[in-house]
Amino acid sequence: MKDKKEFYSMLAELDGQPFSEYKKLIGDFDFTRYVIKCTSINFEHEEAARPVFSIRVPQTISEIPEYLFDSPVRRTAMEDLLLRRLSDNVEKIANYDHNGIARRHIHVAAPNQKILPRNALLLTKEYIEVRLQITLPIQSAIVDGEPMICIDGEMAQQIFFEDLPEVVSNSLLYCNLDIDQADEFVNNMEDADRLRQYLGASGLVSFVAQGSMVTRLTGKDIPDYERLLPIEIAPDLADEVEVPHKGAVSGLGIPSGLTLILGESNSGRVDLMDAIAQGIYNHIPGDGREHVVTVADAVSIRSEIGRSIQQVDISAFASDLVDGGNPASYSTKSAGAFTSQAASTVEALEAGARVLLFDEHSSSSTFLSADSRVASLLGESSRNTLAARARQMVDELGVSMIVAGSSLVAEFIPIADTILKVENYCITNITAEAKELDITPSSIADSSVNLSSMLSRSRWVMPSSIDPSVGRDDLVVEADDEEFLQFGRSIVDLGAVRQIACADQAKAIGFVLYYAKLRYMDEGYPMREILDLVDRDLSNEGLNALVRDMRGDLARPRRYEVSAALNRLPAFRVSHVTE
Repeated sequence: MKDKKEFYSMLAELDGQPFSEYKKLIGDFDFTRYVIKCTSINFEHEEAARPVFSIRVPQTISEIPEYLFDSPVRRTAMEDLLLRRLSDNVEKIANYDHNGIARRHIHVAAPNQKILPRNALLLTKEYIEVRLQITLPIQSAIVDGEPMICIDGEMAQQIFFEDLPEVVSNSLLYCNLDIDQADEFVNNMEDADRLRQYLGASGLVSFVAQGSMVTRLTGKDIPDYERLLPIEIAPDLADEVEVPHKGAVSGLGIPSGLTLILGESNSGRVDLMDAIAQGIYNHIPGDGREHVVTVADAVSIRSEIGRSIQQVDISAFASDLVDGGNPASYSTKSAGAFTSQAASTVEALEAGARVLLFDEHSSSSTFLSADSRVASLLGESSRNTLAARARQMVDELGVSMIVAGSSLVAEFIPIADTILKVENYCITNITAEAKELDITPSSIADSSVNLSSMLSRSRWVMPSSIDPSVGRDDLVVEADDEEFLQFGRSIVDLGAVRQIACADQAKAIGFVLYYAKLRYMDEGYPMREILDLVDRDLSNEGLNALVRDMRGDLARPRRYEVSAALNRLPAFRVSHVTE
């Protein structure tokens, strides 16, 4: 292994050399306080070459106390905090040109307000390893009368011997950390995890702490103090839960079963439902949703006009379709509002979802409910709304639902277990009052459908339809944000899959699909088993099992979003379905 003096001299010698000579950076280099490693450099695109370097700092240097990462939950939190510090310090050393555009040579994953398992930073008892990209500096030169791209050795020396040591020292050494901040960060995540454990033990599906800032207003004319609005919970609704560090946390526990939340869209209802949906993740201190937690298998279901569907059994919701499709094995390249939400509901259940979230703000009115008062005038219907099937789904499948709305949800009142009201960001329980209303529940148009047998069907993926190649590249997976995923020649629209947390998670979904194809689709496993096997592998081997090359830009996705992306992949095909 070469040392840093040799590395420095090598950069001086490379100055002005052809770009391909950067291959000499491949290998391990001892910088005394840490080791730098590079395994490969792409020489095809010299003006945008950003190879991944791993920086390994031994714990004898970093000295992160073991109590800060002595459990999986605390480890994830501490890794996230260190990565945030690294990202912040990289931002501080960015050079800005006269147009105010940042010229960064060091690039690292930048977490948002959700705390996720990532592969950008690994914290162990022996070392910290961070994976980052470095833009290799180049310069133009004239060689034999011809313009040529050459190595800028002087700039490379600045990056590796000034910028990088500063970033590493300020970010990864315990002596430079805010100790109180580290304790708060880790303890906050442990408290949230304890709340999530409490849900399972108490028969709850979500917990919303008193005063949680669920509303996130945006706009240049909105003052900072109005951007976060707290939710208030009526005293008779509040429960107290003991957590290890904060002590007693008061809040609303939403029980399993069928819960209806009534409220106008601007009353805080939509924001509350969004906070519940995002409560599957832990949030950083100061976010306002630190103690809004939801069980990990909750899925938000939205209407999505135009999405593709492949052989999904939506016969529970329709016995006949206008387009002539077979409801028992429905396929279409462009779904309508009703069929898209029906298919998404069945797909979520197929993936193993135990809690389904619906809000009329993002739902198809014809899927959510019908007006029983005019049913006799319309004649016999071939469709079953969610209101007609919800009670049966809860009772027979053992799932829970949270349905929210104002004008389209009256038919859920007779069948709901719990009815809450949100008004001016205050939650009250109006179950008894609402049950007194004379509302006729929806009738089931086709009561012969057996929901359990419907979900026992297995779809088998056609492996050839999962193709991430483009030209000579056998694997092209990119995501600039969480709404679109490039998978080979296909662009997957994930705009309606609102529980994808960030672009790194969307990108990881793409690699999961390719991994699943290579490992399990060719072996003939049905979709549900594939999701089980991938979950097992990610838990045992981590995100790095998904990729061949070293990279640090992946965040772990849930199986439900992997399933959602697969089902929305334009090229996706089902080979056959079995009972």
